[in-house]
Amino acid sequence: MPQIPEKIHELTVGQLAARSGAAVSALHFYESKGLITSRRTSGNQRRFSRDALRRVAFVRAAQRVGIPLATIREALAELPEERTPTEEDWARLSASWRSELDERIKQLNRLRDHLTDCIGCGCLSLDTCVLSNPDDVFGERLTGSRLLVECRDTAAPKSASRAREPETECCD
Repeated sequence: MPQIPEKIHELTVGQLAARSGAAVSALHFYESKGLITSRRTSGNQRRFSRDALRRVAFVRAAQRVGIPLATIREALAELPEERTPTEEDWARLSASWRSELDERIKQLNRLRDHLTDCIGCGCLSLDTCVLSNPDDVFGERLTGSRLLVECRDTAAPKSASRAREPETECCD
């Protein structure tokens, strides 16, 4: 990993990419989303302060555990500009994300368990399948073993310029 001398207080986008391991395009994206900031030189080149290294590391670590960028941006907005996030910052912010991650883990475990049940039955019935038809919501409206795309409202006039779409129905 390239070392950046301590006397250098600003980094080019290339230096930041090389040091952080993030692609230049990712850094541009992070900047467009307000996760990191830069200043422009008189030649319109980006210059990032050294704290951007820690902020990029923070963003990437949060992304790896599935935190949405909007949530990461909100977290970084709580930190003062020109200050790198500290271990205490990470501990505080990651604690607030814990319940969200726990809920996602529960959902994924339920999905995994239902997937096994669904494959195990072999019929993939929409009448009883907990993946395709949770709580049998389709059974309240329709009957049959296959569900096709429902018909659009045929009472509404169709535009003459629009091609007629095929009618669909539920087949037994």
